[in-house]
Amino acid sequence: MKTIYLALVALTLYSCSPKPQTAVAPPPPSLPVATIIAGTDTTYQEYPASVEGAVNVEIRPQVSGSLDKVFVDEGAFVNAGQPIFKINDQPYRAALNNAIASQHAAEGALANAQLEIDKLTLLVQNKVVSDYQLKTAKAAYDVAKANIEQAKANVSTAQINLGYTLIKAPVSGYIGRLLKKQGSLVAPADAEALTLLSDVHNVHVYFALGEQDFVSFKEQYPGGTLKDKLKQLPAVSLVLADNSQFTQQGKIDMIDGQFDKNTGAITLRASFPNAQGLLRSGNTGKIRLSLQHKDALIIPQSATVEMQDKVFVFAVADSNKVKKQAITIIGKSGNNYLVKDGVKVGDQIVLSGFDRLQEGTVIQPKKASDNLAKN
Repeated sequence: MKTIYLALVALTLYSCSPKPQTAVAPPPPSLPVATIIAGTDTTYQEYPASVEGAVNVEIRPQVSGSLDKVFVDEGAFVNAGQPIFKINDQPYRAALNNAIASQHAAEGALANAQLEIDKLTLLVQNKVVSDYQLKTAKAAYDVAKANIEQAKANVSTAQINLGYTLIKAPVSGYIGRLLKKQGSLVAPADAEALTLLSDVHNVHVYFALGEQDFVSFKEQYPGGTLKDKLKQLPAVSLVLADNSQFTQQGKIDMIDGQFDKNTGAITLRASFPNAQGLLRSGNTGKIRLSLQHKDALIIPQSATVEMQDKVFVFAVADSNKVKKQAITIIGKSGNNYLVKDGVKVGDQIVLSGFDRLQEGTVIQPKKASDNLAKN
């Protein structure tokens, strides 16, 4: 009886004790999402470049001799026709005088030969001498006449050589380093030029594109030939060595005829106005090309996660579950990535809060923007 009583008491106490509560799952995190749409954007690609004057002329002596005078200083601007160097002209002046004297002697010989012909002509007419002597005199006259032509040519050569002793600027431009000083012996066969003269009122900037970049670049613009495409190319910018941008924009006006077999790249040339002479031959920099991307998928860089050299986004799948999706980036514009593969128009991606996400996490989407990729 006592046992039954204790069992009833225990049963009563159990029935009166509070029931255990079931654990309630936390609500899905509310995260901002946006829908991907297609847009048009422009990216910029930079390529190492070198600057050359529109005209770069090596100044070399055309005659040998001692350098008597240097009329300019390094870096000076000279006009076309302005004297730059003077080579000792005494040997060449003497050679000219000698050539002139030889010409005079030849002219005297010609006159003497004419007198001989005149004399023999009368004697032959009077049958005093045979016509053989007259023929010989005429042949001597022809030789004397040829000697005059040769003497005149020697005079002309001597005058040219004398003129070469004064070296003048063939174009307007800036003088480079003066590798020979006054008193130095110079000759046409010297390995080094006297100096380099650069006309930099306009400069040529050379850069190279790899085959893939070149194909992508030229396919953006209309035209059946490269010549037609060159006319459609937009202006390009030059970034200098200090990362500042040159004040003037240039125009691509030349594409090399073939790819370099060693580098697999092709050379292009852009011409820039340089009226103030701020750029000089030998400057380096980078050409900045604009590439327009039509119907590109544009995703904020902040909406991506980089892991193991790959870039991912969290795409919202069925039932609001997120999926980590790798994307292929083709360019960057400001704070946005331009995406080629991995997502498509209409997909939704999470914009922030990645620290709370993993594959398959259910979220509560919070619409952030309907115009994620519009410009």
